[in-house]
Amino acid sequence: MIDLNPADLIARLIVLVIAFTVHEFSHAYVADYFGDPTPRMQGRLTLNPLVHLDPLGSLMLLFFGFGWAKPVQVDFNSLQRRNRAAPMLVAAAGPASNFFLALIAAFPLRFGLVTQTFQQAALLPSLYDFLSIFILINLLLMLFNLIPVAPLDGEKVVTYFLPPAGQDFMHRIRPYGPMILLVLIFVLPRLRINVLEFLILGPMRILYAALVG
Repeated sequence: MIDLNPADLIARLIVLVIAFTVHEFSHAYVADYFGDPTPRMQGRLTLNPLVHLDPLGSLMLLFFGFGWAKPVQVDFNSLQRRNRAAPMLVAAAGPASNFFLALIAAFPLRFGLVTQTFQQAALLPSLYDFLSIFILINLLLMLFNLIPVAPLDGEKVVTYFLPPAGQDFMHRIRPYGPMILLVLIFVLPRLRINVLEFLILGPMRILYAALVG
């Protein structure tokens, strides 16, 4: 469990509301663009965070560093019949939106428009600290969702670019995706095999440094 002061807690709350909402809205918008009426019929084509946030998933991200929102329901089979790339683009839209948010937040830090200030413990975070947390959480969500294991977005993105044999393998292991994720998140770290360090935390640090400069 992550030790949070009040300022970090407030910053994380604000960031997760924005990041999760934009992520799920992006899935809904791209699915709607390619002709799937499901997100619109279920009221997911909106930036209202109450529609997208999952209470448990939000708390998990807030206190443990990973979490989830309510997944947007999409008819991927129907989309694929219309456009073979559509399922991949719908899946990629969520992580891409998080990277875009991180890029926007990094702009004032990279060009010195906002600088770090040292302050005593405060209820509200400084603008520099808020933007830093905003960037890190959005990069975290992007990289976590790009893990190529169902039901994460990366599974459909990677599957699209694989040859037929690879696609068949991904389809066959799809039912075991949640179990694989549980092993990656909870079991392997206890065995001192931290795959998430390699897949998420390392790349997150590199991307943060590249964005902020």
